[in-house]
Amino acid sequence: MDIVITYVNGLDPVWQRDYEQHTDKPIEEKRFRDWGTLQYLFRGIAENMPFVRKVHLVVSHESQVPEWVNREEVHIVLHKDIIPAEFLPVFNCNPIEMFLHRIADLDEEYLYFNDDIFPMLPCKKSDFFSDGKCYLGMSRHLCAFDMFKKICRNSDRFARKLLSRRKCLFFLRPQHVCTPMFKSECMEAYSKAPVEITKYTCTKLRSESNLNQYLYLDYMYLKGKLVRRRLSKRHISVGVTSAKVLHDSITSPKHKLLCVNDVQLSEERYNELRSALLEAFELRFPQKSKFEL
Repeated sequence: MDIVITYVNGLDPVWQRDYEQHTDKPIEEKRFRDWGTLQYLFRGIAENMPFVRKVHLVVSHESQVPEWVNREEVHIVLHKDIIPAEFLPVFNCNPIEMFLHRIADLDEEYLYFNDDIFPMLPCKKSDFFSDGKCYLGMSRHLCAFDMFKKICRNSDRFARKLLSRRKCLFFLRPQHVCTPMFKSECMEAYSKAPVEITKYTCTKLRSESNLNQYLYLDYMYLKGKLVRRRLSKRHISVGVTSAKVLHDSITSPKHKLLCVNDVQLSEERYNELRSALLEAFELRFPQKSKFEL
C-alpha cells in the first residue's frame, strides 16, 4: 500500500508568481497557508503505518519541496508529471486529485492524504483495505448550499451517470479523512468520460461546477468496492478551538487520525495556534523519520 500526499507552500515566490500571472483573485490564505507541520505527517506515517510501501509527495514545482525531505525515501511528483500540460498551472486541488492515479509506480492500493491529516496512533492496513474492498465513512445529504457540498453532489451524480445508475435525491459525502483508493478503479472511472471529467474539473481555481476525487470514491461505493465504515478520526477546526485543546489532542490522542482544518484567522491568532501546534507535535513525534534528512 502506498501513500500520496498533496502539499502547497503558499509562501513560495515561484508559486506566488504563477498564481499572480494566471489568476485575477487574491491568494486565499486559509487554502494555501503552510503551518510547518508536514514533517510531523511523515513522522506519524513512519511510527504508525509501518506497512506502507512508498510515499509520494505531489507538488507544483521543485521549489515547493522542503529542504529536509529525503528524496531517497520520498517520491517527488510534480503536477506536470500527472496533469495534462494544457491545464497547467492549477491552484485548485480538484484537478490535482483527479489525476493522482497517473503517478508512476503507484501501488494498486493507496491512501490519499491532505497535508492537514495526521496518523496519531498505530494503524493497521485492515483499517483501510481488506478482501479487495476499502473502508470509509460516508454520510447522506439532501441540500448543497456551499461550494464544497455542490462539488460533492456533482461528483455523486456523475459517478451514478458513469455506472448508468438512476438519479438519487440525496448525495453522499465521504468522511473528511485520508481516503483509500484503488488505482484501477480510478483509471476505469476516468476512462469512461475523460473529456467530460477534465471539462468539469480542470479550472484554475475551485468552481461550483467542479468534480473532485469523491467521484472515484462514489464510483467505488456504487460498485461495492467501498464499504461504509467510519475511520477513527478527531476533527479540529482552528477557528473554534483553543491552544490547549490542540495541544492535548496531539500529545494525548484518542483517535488514530487527526485532522487540523484551517480557516480564516487574524495574524495574531494564527501565530498563537501555530506555536501551540508545533510545540505539541514536537512532543508527540520528537524523532526524525526516514523521510527526513
